[in-house]
Parts: sequence; C-alpha cells; structure tokens
Amino acid sequence: MEILWNDKNQNLADVFKKEKIHSCLISRGSHIIFEYYKNKKQHSNLHKINSCTKSIASSLIGIACDKGFISNLSTPIVEYFPTLANDSDRRKSTITIDHLLTMSAGFNWPEMGEWGGWPQMIHSSNWVNYVLERPLTHAPGEQMNYNSGCSHLLMAILQKTTGTSAQEFANDHLFSKLKFRDYIWHKDPQGIHIGGFGIHLTIHDMHKMGQLFLNNGRWAGKQLIRGEWVELTTKPAFLTYEYFGHYGRHWWSSAASKDEKFYFAMGMGGQYICVMPSRDMIVTITSDTKGNTLTPLHVIKCILNDDASACYK
Repeated sequence: MEILWNDKNQNLADVFKKEKIHSCLISRGSHIIFEYYKNKKQHSNLHKINSCTKSIASSLIGIACDKGFISNLSTPIVEYFPTLANDSDRRKSTITIDHLLTMSAGFNWPEMGEWGGWPQMIHSSNWVNYVLERPLTHAPGEQMNYNSGCSHLLMAILQKTTGTSAQEFANDHLFSKLKFRDYIWHKDPQGIHIGGFGIHLTIHDMHKMGQLFLNNGRWAGKQLIRGEWVELTTKPAFLTYEYFGHYGRHWWSSAASKDEKFYFAMGMGGQYICVMPSRDMIVTITSDTKGNTLTPLHVIKCILNDDASACYK
C-alpha cells in the first residue's frame, strides 16, 4: 500500500476513519496504489452501491445498442409501452430512450426534493406503471430532473428488447467478462431488475467498472463497450445540480481543478466510482455517510488535488 500524503502525520487512512468511509481503492493505470478497509470484512463485503447501479444500467443499454437490440436512442418509448399513446398528455408519446438516459423525460419526480432521495415507486405494486403515469412538469428534453424511474424504465426496455432479464444480459455481456466475484441485483414486483439502485458489489468489482471506462470500454483485449458510448455517456448533457456536478447519461461529471475534469458514478450514502482520464486514475469508495452523500466527493477532490489538509476543512 502506498500512502499518497505524509503531511503532519495526516494520511488517507486518517481521513477515511474520520469520515466513516468503509473502503477505498485508488489506482493509476492498471496498478492499485492505495487500499483502505475499515475492517477485514470490507475487502470482500458486498456493498449496496445504490445509484452507482445507474451507470451500470447505462452501460448495458450501450451494449444492447451495439448488438442491435436497440436501434436508436431517439426511439420513442411508446414503442415499448404502448399505453402511453392513450395518455391525455400527448407529450409523453415523444419521450425517447435518450430522454431516459439524460433524465430529461419531464416527469414530476421530486426525488431530490420532498421525497428525500427515495423514489416513491418503491411503494407501488407496479413500478413501471407508476413511472409512466406520473404527470409531466416539463416537455421531454427540456431539462434534467434526477429520476430513478427513468433508469428503471431503461431496464424494462432492455428486458423487452433482449427477451431476457437485465441480470442475465449483464452476466452474459459484462459481469462474466469482468470476472465479478459475486453480486446481488434486486427486482421490482414484476421481476424487472431495478435500474436505479439495488446492485450489491465488492469494491474490487466496482473498481473494475471504473477501469473498463478508463480503458474506453476495453477489457482483457476485448471491446466490451464502444469507446464512443463511454465518451457520450460521461460528458455533460445538462448543467444541473452544480453541487454534485453536471449530468451526462447516467454518469456525473465535475472537475478537480480548472483544467482537470473527471466523471463518476455516485450512490446514496457515499458510494463512488470516479475516473480521471488525465491522471490515468480511478478512485472507488464505499461509505455509510447516511444523509451526507457528498462527503466522499469532497475527499475525492482532495485526493485528485493532492491536498490532504483540505479534507479536514
């Protein structure tokens, strides 16, 4: 293990203990240069990665597009959910797959507001119908509003187009290729794997997702995800939630400094997969920061800026 800082006996382990971070991996290129585990269990523990699931869901849509199961991101989702054609709000028929990816479908969805980060579809007997029946507050494509329901619709579409479950598709085309050790992926009441959250992974397998994207979709000499998809999904599409970063297509993007941009998957409670191409660097973190999801992001920026002291502010 390499300690990155040694200033007045402050190092990353001290920071992580203070901030209730469970585990962390940092790599440059293909080499792990720092590891931290709160205890021995964290090395192989299956962590609930929460909304980091969304970035995996986006990757699966990219693979489905590449293999011809989904023809075009501009395809209206009414093709997969024909009841939308009967909705009194005709704008719903213009919602596309890309609107779901950018979370700009326009649904009234106060997940970041009055719902306190918990999408209310979880209390419904049919999550897909709950999402589709929500009223629109904006025209599709007009603005981004954080919406785990959009991610769930994407997995429903994946199931419809491939004729298999999201988990089976993921295992065949992604998870087995990355040699995931073990994982759990929960389902909704209809058996659709949850697109917005619900995956449990080891931190090492989380880190592999970052490595795959750092390598522009290549793994062990094979192109698992097109490099164009990596570029498309990780660049900003909507300048919303600046305190998090800007949103792409199920990835966030931000900057450690003026000229050094990075992108990241983020899950409630402080789960992160952060990729900084200019440094050839990946930082993966699992945490239990309760309501303060942003604390590890602050630590990540300190790491990227090589500024240990800033983590104590």
